[in-house]
Amino acid sequence: MKNVAVIGAGTMGNGIAHVFAQSGYNVNLIDISQDALDRAIATIGKNLDRMIAKEKITEADKAATLGNITTFTDMAQGVGSVDLVVEAATENVDLKLKIFKSINDATSENVILASNTSSISITKIAAVTNRPDKVIGMHFMNPVPVMKLVEIIRGYSTSDEVTNTIMELSKKLGKVPVEVNDYPGFVANRILMPMINEAIITLHEGVAGVEEIDTVMKLGMAHPMGPLQLADFIGLDVCLSILNVLYEGFGNPKYAPCPLLVNMVTAGKMGVKSGEGFYSWTHGTKDLVVAGQFK
Repeated sequence: MKNVAVIGAGTMGNGIAHVFAQSGYNVNLIDISQDALDRAIATIGKNLDRMIAKEKITEADKAATLGNITTFTDMAQGVGSVDLVVEAATENVDLKLKIFKSINDATSENVILASNTSSISITKIAAVTNRPDKVIGMHFMNPVPVMKLVEIIRGYSTSDEVTNTIMELSKKLGKVPVEVNDYPGFVANRILMPMINEAIITLHEGVAGVEEIDTVMKLGMAHPMGPLQLADFIGLDVCLSILNVLYEGFGNPKYAPCPLLVNMVTAGKMGVKSGEGFYSWTHGTKDLVVAGQFK
């Protein structure tokens, strides 16, 4: 397996393309937007420059990594001659099903189809293909070049052979793969999102402020960042989407999104990506400034 297609040139997609290319794989990075592809290549270049500055790689390594990436705006062309497709599009079930129907038709039946979904059922995605045994989840963590974990999600029909192949592939990328079964939220988000939601509920009910909640979790529980800051980094819209998947998938009220989260997303306060969430990010990410409405 040497040829990989990555669908989606956003934050996750460009990170996934980066780690595959740096590990010597030929990567076809696919997005409908040429501007998104250009931004992705620029981001990968900047991330590689940081690694050079830290003396982790050389200029030659950077050139080789960028040389391993080819960009495409035509999906059928981009997936036409690969061994593995990793979908990293927006966390929207209808969009993912549409993409998997398309890549199923555009690739030979021996090609493994993987999704970077953080919560959507792999079994549901696999059901729109003619090879459910070759559909699997590869849930990378953000930022992909830095974070070691990959959740490997087995759908109902995913074969042992495909699972073993993707587990070994993940190790070759320098990652630590963890095999999990296909239930809403998998492991990472089934545990993380209720914690984030509870932090938002704690704020909503006036128990404590943004900085106080995050400080308790950082200094008291040894978390590298507080749950509200983490929610801003993930994207409040993404958090809401995952909580809805959990709520609908289990039918348990403990997963119901906090009304404050719903209101913030409705108002366009998405966190870092929009410039404001629980914190204001218009000044950058180094000095935390609590958003005006929470002061």
